[in-house]
Amino acid sequence: MWDDIRQVYSNAGRFARVMPLVFLLPALPELMQHVAEVHLGMYASRAAAKAMAGSGLRLGFGYAKTLALLLPGYWFIRYLAWDDARRAARLERPAAALWLVLFAWSGLLQAWGLFGPGTGALLGLTGRAAMGVGALVSLVGSVCGVYFTAWGVAWPLGNARVGPLRSAKLMVGSFWRTLGYLVACALPLFVMHYALGLGAIGRPAWMYWPMLVVNAGVVALLAHCMAGSSFVAARHAARRRGVSLDGGAAWPVVVASDGAMVPAR
Repeated sequence: MWDDIRQVYSNAGRFARVMPLVFLLPALPELMQHVAEVHLGMYASRAAAKAMAGSGLRLGFGYAKTLALLLPGYWFIRYLAWDDARRAARLERPAAALWLVLFAWSGLLQAWGLFGPGTGALLGLTGRAAMGVGALVSLVGSVCGVYFTAWGVAWPLGNARVGPLRSAKLMVGSFWRTLGYLVACALPLFVMHYALGLGAIGRPAWMYWPMLVVNAGVVALLAHCMAGSSFVAARHAARRRGVSLDGGAAWPVVVASDGAMVPAR
């Protein structure tokens, strides 16, 4: 498991070198959001940051950022599967169309979560009851997300045969391992992301701007490591069942001396 986690980080670094523009795509809306936050005066003080946290301008860029975090779910997943930058970059059918369905669905869920009413409010609940229902819905959604991991990996590889139901069957027995991958690949970067953002508050411009630029790069790495955690989790589950996620023959993966995951030939 630890080798898989190390490989996610090392392959994210390799991907940044071979496809730097694609790697930096998630960083752009993050940087734009920081520009909007500076314009709103959020870094003047903690009070200002708290007062402007719900600004429509900031939330709009925040939504763009959540969409950008989904982009490695196409290119980086394909790169991890085949270790081929050219093939990974191709917008080929049916993979691109299948991934667009996943992207649109995730985008709708993100938009509802940011701008839509809560489930408790829809049910006419208030106070703790509304909060409890909201927490329950979030928990169910998170559990479903784990079981849909193989679906989110197979479709960018062009394999339409692994849909949500088959994905759930594949992921049975891999729930805690999948969570472990996600925590190990995402939590350190989440901590760094929030530390840089909070640490920039109250600093002079010559200090907070470099911190915000670095933070945008951290978000780019975070997006790829989250996608990578899904890949290694789905790969592990598929290997246990003797299933190929890309629709071909079951593809074993060997580890090169530099830590890269390379399909065995």
